[in-house]
Amino acid sequence: MHNFNSGPSILPQPVLEEAAKAIINYNNIGLSILEIGHRTSWFEEVLHEAQQSVKDLMQLNDSYEVLFLHGGATTQFMQVPMNLLDTNATAAYCDNGIWGSKAIKEAKLFGNVNVVASSKDRNHTYINKDFTIPADAAYLHYTTNNTVEGTQWHHIPETHVPLVADMSSDIFSRPMAFDKFSLIYCGAQKNMGAAGVTMVVVKKDILGKISRTIPPIMDYREHIAAGALLNTPPVFAIYLSMLTLRWIKENGGLTVMEQKAKERAHLLYSTIESLPNFVATVAPEDRSLMNAVFVMKDPAQEKPFLDECKKLGMVGVKGHRSVGGLRVSMYNALPLSSVQAMCDLMKDFANRYN
Repeated sequence: MHNFNSGPSILPQPVLEEAAKAIINYNNIGLSILEIGHRTSWFEEVLHEAQQSVKDLMQLNDSYEVLFLHGGATTQFMQVPMNLLDTNATAAYCDNGIWGSKAIKEAKLFGNVNVVASSKDRNHTYINKDFTIPADAAYLHYTTNNTVEGTQWHHIPETHVPLVADMSSDIFSRPMAFDKFSLIYCGAQKNMGAAGVTMVVVKKDILGKISRTIPPIMDYREHIAAGALLNTPPVFAIYLSMLTLRWIKENGGLTVMEQKAKERAHLLYSTIESLPNFVATVAPEDRSLMNAVFVMKDPAQEKPFLDECKKLGMVGVKGHRSVGGLRVSMYNALPLSSVQAMCDLMKDFANRYN
């Protein structure tokens, strides 16, 4: 099988093998990883390694805390403004696609929102880079990679206000100046593990500055004070993230992840551009290295192409229901050979259907 799913997505084979053994007998302790208590030393070792790996890969100091929470990145659309945006304050948001739009909708429940940049005018097929951020904004929020629309920010916006980013679909795929961010969040199920856990990396000095009362389970400070164990965490999902982060470190870190991402993306995009049947919809300078979105020049050819993908074990190629078309997701664990197989099929299909 060639796994092009956008998420939950492909996991490294060594991670799957290690996790499979741990389900039966974790580290030969006689218990499954699914059975160990979350306050045992066994799990504390898992949690602490995962947290330290995040800081190591992001090169962050102890002014940041790493939390592993429930609820998916979607819950962070609410939790971020609940913790950072006062009722009469204004936050700046970038609207570059479906997830940015959802985050804006949630933030408006807690304060004012100024949409400083939007790509709606061209169906979110580019990144709007020419915008002004008000100096009094509580923070600037943006989505670094737009899984559905296939766009990606290839730079960090310059701002003097706290920077908040949803990195769900390109986390740990490239080196970045992570210390420029005050808060980063992501669902794990693309580059960092399996569905079921959300990572939040927060700079502690931005917390506690709003006037509203926050339910303890939604208050980042409460999670930090409890050592990331305020309630029962998703133990197995955190374990898978720990193994995946370990795999990234053992395989060259973020520099190597980026090199491989560029190699995969170049192969696929150059193939798309070389064939008359396929059309890339995103501005070249803003194309995602993670999620290549494209369409058939003749829409009638889409179903036959997807049928052939299915026959050859290529899964996850159909585009998101909101935009249609085709999508090939190329996360860290995807081998170049899978992208090559897709390109070979595209070339063969173009020869037969021209």
